[in-house]
Amino acid sequence: MGIIRAATSAIGGGLADQYLEAIVPADMGETTVMVKGVQKSDKRNQNKKGSPDIITDGSVIHVGVNQFMILVDGGKIIDFSAEPGYYTVDNKSAPSLFNGDFGEAVKETFGRVKYGGISPQSQQVYYINTQEINNIPFGTVNPVNYFDEFYNAELYLRCHGYFSIRIIDPLKFFTEAIPRNASKVDIQNINKLYLAEFLTALQTSLNQMSVDGLRISHVTSKSRELAKYMTTVLDEEWNARRGMIIESVGISSLSYDEESKKLINMRNQGAMLSDASVREGYVQGSVARGIEAAGSNSAGSMQGFMGVGMGMQSGGNFMASASASNQEQMRQQNAAKEQSATAQEPSDAWTCTQCNAKNSGGKFCAECGGKRPQGKFCMECGSALTGDAKFCSACGNKVG
Repeated sequence: MGIIRAATSAIGGGLADQYLEAIVPADMGETTVMVKGVQKSDKRNQNKKGSPDIITDGSVIHVGVNQFMILVDGGKIIDFSAEPGYYTVDNKSAPSLFNGDFGEAVKETFGRVKYGGISPQSQQVYYINTQEINNIPFGTVNPVNYFDEFYNAELYLRCHGYFSIRIIDPLKFFTEAIPRNASKVDIQNINKLYLAEFLTALQTSLNQMSVDGLRISHVTSKSRELAKYMTTVLDEEWNARRGMIIESVGISSLSYDEESKKLINMRNQGAMLSDASVREGYVQGSVARGIEAAGSNSAGSMQGFMGVGMGMQSGGNFMASASASNQEQMRQQNAAKEQSATAQEPSDAWTCTQCNAKNSGGKFCAECGGKRPQGKFCMECGSALTGDAKFCSACGNKVG
């Protein structure tokens, strides 16, 4: 038993009555994944078959766009077609296998799943929806962990949105995902298990995005990249086991738990205050808010202003004290350096009266070649000393 392509011209007009049965898919909505073939309702065609589970030899089967037709007989998948058109049932012909755009992979699957587990002694036509199945909702019940390198912290978020799938191996999907003897299957009827697997893959994909260094605030705008992550995680299992893949993932909302919100706000405030101009504005704003609050003080605005003044004065005194302390410390350090330099000078040091360069011994200046002055001179400024003077009259430096 198999199918052969019917002549298109033989379908329309009065010639349609020549076919014993005309089989078309039942109502197929946007989220429908499988429907059973039914006899076309046509007042001109009065052909009635004797059994609802027998397809008469010579009947015609309609196949539309984005539809994959499967012909089943006695629990065995006999033939299929993925090409739009009209096909005549011929019990004497071999399977024609019109695989359309699905390539040789579908034929290989056909060789493995000829027996699909359908009830024996039953001839039926089934249609698989091969267009993208959209608007499948998802949401994380528990927060998903996400390590963000920018915040250097483990954050937790909740995701809600929609994803879509596409059936790329209809024969595998029919034998592995469709309940037996079902007449119509919607994605909501079978997605309970798939949704659980999807959420597991979602967490894995988010963790991988974290490893790749993507900031958590950018996840919402990376729906296309997330779909690629999801495809990488799920395709091996979903395609190998059920013949379907993730087509797209759209995140409609992304929220953080309370602890993550606090950490993000604290980190953002710290980043802002590291900017001097922002910090100055923040301080001025704080002072303004303090003055405004002082004006509405229940104990009296004057007392409030006094409190603000005392606070500012205390802050000013503290800053002035700190500044004076720093200056004194610097002065002491400089004095210590000068004393150390003086202590290290040799006892035979003298200062040139021509260029004021300091020399350690010798009769001539190492800088200008000037002759060393005779008599006793101040080693600090080079001025001549008289008699038994203990201090230089020019600079006050101690002699000795």
